[in-house]
This record gives sequence, C-alpha cells and structure tokens, in this order.
Amino acid sequence: MSAPLSYVHPTSDSPWGTYLSQVDRVVPYLGPLARWSETLKRPKRALIVDVPVELDDGTIAHYEGYRVQHNMSRGPGKGGVRFHPDVTLEEVMALSAWMTVKTAAVNLPFGGAKGGIRVDPKKLSQNELEKITRRYTSEIGLIIGPQQDIPAPDVNTNGQIMAWMMDTYSMNVGATSTGVVTGKPLHLGGSLGRVKATGRGVFVTGREAARRIGLDLRSARVAVQGFGNVGSVAAELFAEAGASVVAVQDHTGTIYNEAGLDMAALVLHAQREGVASFPGGERIGNDAFWEVKTDILIPAALEGQITAERAQKTMARLVLEGANGPTTTDADDILAERGVLVVPDVICNAGGVTVSYFEWVQDFSSFFWDEDQINQRLDKIMVNALNHIWDTADHHKITLRTATFAVACERILAARQERGLYP
Repeated sequence: MSAPLSYVHPTSDSPWGTYLSQVDRVVPYLGPLARWSETLKRPKRALIVDVPVELDDGTIAHYEGYRVQHNMSRGPGKGGVRFHPDVTLEEVMALSAWMTVKTAAVNLPFGGAKGGIRVDPKKLSQNELEKITRRYTSEIGLIIGPQQDIPAPDVNTNGQIMAWMMDTYSMNVGATSTGVVTGKPLHLGGSLGRVKATGRGVFVTGREAARRIGLDLRSARVAVQGFGNVGSVAAELFAEAGASVVAVQDHTGTIYNEAGLDMAALVLHAQREGVASFPGGERIGNDAFWEVKTDILIPAALEGQITAERAQKTMARLVLEGANGPTTTDADDILAERGVLVVPDVICNAGGVTVSYFEWVQDFSSFFWDEDQINQRLDKIMVNALNHIWDTADHHKITLRTATFAVACERILAARQERGLYP
C-alpha cells in the first residue's frame, strides 16, 4: 500500500480523519471488492485556486478557493459550494468523500465532489459577493460541467449564487447551460421542492427510524442544532407530525421551552434575528443544549459537533444527522454503546442531493414536475434506501453508519472494478 496523502495531516477527529476511519470500518464487509478500497481514501482531483477581486473601496483582495472531486466512477461529480472563513482543503476533501457515499447510498448516478471559498460572506457587499462568485466559477470552470461536476448550494450559498455560477459558466462556454449547477431559482431551471428537500429527507428518515424503534412522534421531544434550511424545515415537519420541538440552537444562542416552541413564529423570528432573542422560549447556555431531555436530537449545523463528551451527556434515543459529519468517531462508538440509534448523514440528509438529481434531469429534458410529484418520488427513494440499509445492518449486526457505507462502497467499487483502470 502506498503512503497516505502528503498534502493533509488528518487527526482522528478531523473531518478527513473521521472519514478515513469510517472507510476502515467498512472494509471487512466488502468481500473481493476490498482490494479496491484504497480508491476510497484518495480524491480523484483536488483543485486549489486563487480568487482575486476588487473590493468596493478599490483594494484588491485574494481568497483561497477549492473544488475537490473525490470519486466519479458512477457518474459526474455532485456536491455543494460553501463560503465560510474556516473552509480548508481537508474539510472539502471529507465533504466530497461523503458526497460520493451519499449519492451511492440512495443509488443516484453521481459521484462525489465539493467546493468552497475561505471567506466570511457577511463581510462582503452584494457586489463583492457576485464578483467573488463569478471569479471562483471561472477558475474552477476547467473541471465543472453538466456531465463533469455539478455544484449546488451549501453553507452560506443560495439560489442567487447558483444563478451567478450558471451565468458565468454559460458565458464562458458560449451557450446557456442550466444543468451546470442545481439549487437555482425556479425561473432559471430550478426545481420545486429543492429548498426544503434536505430537511424533508431528515424528517422522512427520522419518521421511519422512529417507527422501527417504537417511538411515537406524537409524544416525542425534539432538539435541533442549526436552524437554517435543514434544521428549520425538519423541525417544522416534526412539529406538524405532533412532536414537540423543545430546544433549538443556532449561531446566536440556544432557547428552550419544555412545552414546545412555536415553530411557525420561531422560523419567522430566526430569519430576521436568529433564535436567541425569540420571546417564546427561555435562553439557556450552549453547552446545556446537549443535556436537554429529548427523544430526538438533530445536529444540522457543521461537522464535529457531537464529541465524545457530548455523546455521554445526550438523553436522546435517536440522532438524525442533518449536517455532514456532525459526529466524531469516538462519539459514534459511545452512542452505539449507550443504545442511541444514529441515522447517519450519508442517508439522513440525502434528500437535498436527491432533489438536485431531479432538477438536473428536468433541466436536460426541459420538462418540469409539480411539487407533489417531487415529494412523492423523494419519499419513495429515501424510504427504500433506508430499508435496504437497515436490512444490511441487521444481517451483519452492525450500525446504520457502517451499513450505509457497506451498501454505498460496494456500489462505488463495483463500478470502479467493472470500468477498470485506464490506461
């Protein structure tokens, strides 16, 4: 076996280190395909780009951008673009790898990719944000395309940014190319249901998992970390199903209401000011969030949030990973030992990429579906995928995370083996 990647030095609880440990755990279940497992530990391509822009005050600023294509054996790369001051190459590598597993877990004809710029978009004007988006798109234009790699929104990016990316790419190739990104505005080839798709997927998998372990949603207590598109949508859907959302945490702080928070009012308030100043709940310390008496915990913020210490504290019976990589490897083991069921990110939050696939298909055909059709197809794919993974977990007596990796990695490596090596 060759030496590990020289351009990253992962620790056991770093995003890439966590991913590598997840791969190691699945190798024993891959049979003859295990000989290809090193493929999963090496991104196919990692591009680092300089993103120079002229700011509104006339100064020239330089930002570092990334696009990583982890594996494309099953189809073009697929994965979001995030704008965040803490973005690193290692993080983007891990996120791209989880996208490879995620698309295979729900059996979509995609590989995994991810992108990002190390920048705080809150410090940029709209004009500066457009400039940095367009320059980044031009720099990574060498490797993206409707049949090569299809970006999408992620942390701090949205439909407007996807519109700028699509327009920039289209201008550079000399033709309108709606399929180069997903998560676009509806009038530019976007899909109905896309904005709420990830949160809906969290709810659908959570509903099925709760049914299997005998947890009645009508009496369930829910705690949500992260209240953006994923966390807020999942929280609303659980509330509609009869559950009480008792605690919510975002970047502004944590609120708690033992009787349940008013989701409709909280969503509106959070969009304006964040959750901390919401009058319908008591403000508590951020650390106290992890000790709230709850049945369902939904980490829907950033990676690495459920540490070993927090895993010991949580009172939840069910963890639904709305974020990518929110649980460290040590914490995963502790939750399993304590009998806490974890529905892993690579299946739990796959609703977003599933509807992105629907958008991509609709763009190619220029024929668009209504929202009921999209939700029905999304629900069917998510439920079927979870059932297959659950059966695999029962058969091998392994966790849902390892089972998800087993199902996905078998598909990825079977494609790699059948395609062979070129040249």
